[in-house]
Amino acid sequence: MPEKGRAAQPGQGEPALVVGKAYDLCLWLLPKVEKLPRAYKFTIGERLVTESLSLLLSLVEAAYSRSKEAALARAVTHTNAVRYLLRLSKDLRLIPESSWEFAAERVDEIGRMVGGWRRAKGEPGA
Repeated sequence: MPEKGRAAQPGQGEPALVVGKAYDLCLWLLPKVEKLPRAYKFTIGERLVTESLSLLLSLVEAAYSRSKEAALARAVTHTNAVRYLLRLSKDLRLIPESSWEFAAERVDEIGRMVGGWRRAKGEPGA
């Protein structure tokens, strides 16, 4: 049985784990964006939500498709976008440094897992 708040997992191993971690990041991030100042909620906040959800959906697509290369490449792009948007949010003092540290650790972990998944599939550039 999945943990409370955890997405249904596509299977065993790293693909299921990284999808769950991306889901948990989205679950944590969405309420944080709602608390951003109005001036940034619809710019940086909206992009953070869009990129984090796109990351999650790219990982779900990779987990369930036979051809994973394109979905994993998109996941890398979305991971980097989330990373830089979080950093910008911290530097603009939109989120506390402790929240940034928490999120940055999760994004780094997801990035390492996606890279490992790509290497395991023998993808170029992984």
